[in-house]
Amino acid sequence: MPWRRIALRLFLLAVLLVSLYYFLPQLTRMFERAPELGAVRYRWFLMMFVLMTGAFTAFWELTRVAVPEVSWFVAATSQLTSNAAAKVIPGGAVVSGALYYQMLSVSGVDPGKAAAALAATSFLSTLVLLSLPAVAVVIAVLSAPIPDGLLPVAIAGTALFAVMFVVAVVLVRFDKPLRSIGWLFQHTLAWLAKKFGRDWDVRAENFIDRRNEVVGALGQRWRKALGVAVTNWLLDYLTLVIALFAVGANPSPSLVLLAFAGGAVLGMIPITPGGLGFVEVGLTGLLTLSGIPGSDALLATLAYRMFQFWLPIPAGAVAYVLFRRRYGKPSELAS
Repeated sequence: MPWRRIALRLFLLAVLLVSLYYFLPQLTRMFERAPELGAVRYRWFLMMFVLMTGAFTAFWELTRVAVPEVSWFVAATSQLTSNAAAKVIPGGAVVSGALYYQMLSVSGVDPGKAAAALAATSFLSTLVLLSLPAVAVVIAVLSAPIPDGLLPVAIAGTALFAVMFVVAVVLVRFDKPLRSIGWLFQHTLAWLAKKFGRDWDVRAENFIDRRNEVVGALGQRWRKALGVAVTNWLLDYLTLVIALFAVGANPSPSLVLLAFAGGAVLGMIPITPGGLGFVEVGLTGLLTLSGIPGSDALLATLAYRMFQFWLPIPAGAVAYVLFRRRYGKPSELAS
């Protein structure tokens, strides 16, 4: 193994240990509050389980929309396994993507289609995530905080789905909005590159090119894929909303959506596995800023992460075993 790769891995490991050391006291204090979740009624946990299962199922369907010949078994086991890998391996996003690709290929999917599926699912999922803050602003202008009760939550969720879908369709169908986002990203990255002395460069047109590649791979199925991607994030968001109701909070849908989007972005930081520490501390803080009492925000975050982070890890291990029994061990991952 080249010495540069060894040095890079040692550096990433050192960053991981420093980050965990920094977050450890805060995580310890948070987890000490976990027994308080015992006072939450089981029906709330059941609802969170159903919603998060629905979110995962939507992502499996997204894979099947990208590559129609993929079975539910392969879509589910490959996603669960790669998702678990991203949560236990530092900088696991790269390994997760490689494992997802390898498992699709081993199951008989053409490597080119497997790569297209990986690109399509990642692009559409990120596209929807980037639309969340704008949607939150629209909801904040047009709606009042959701009152207690499940019916209003369902109504708000349905309306949110429609708004998110429209925003995503606009970004897919029209160049100008996406070019504007690319322009903002390009100039922000250029400013950061100059500030930190890095050779970072991205062009606004790259956003258009990547979108066109994904839409070309999906063909006429892109509308369905977009709807499924929206459903994935919507059910994930509603899991957090239910967690807040479960601990007795009265969340504002728009502000919680902003906090949720921020937490999702923190989860993408490739320093700690699955954003461990970043998400717990960051999401709790963002929920507190949204008007949720600090104690409720902490407990809701713990409940949400139980279904979003911790339970999918053993589920991924089981999925990997089941996949190996049917298709054998995936070929060697890129190291």
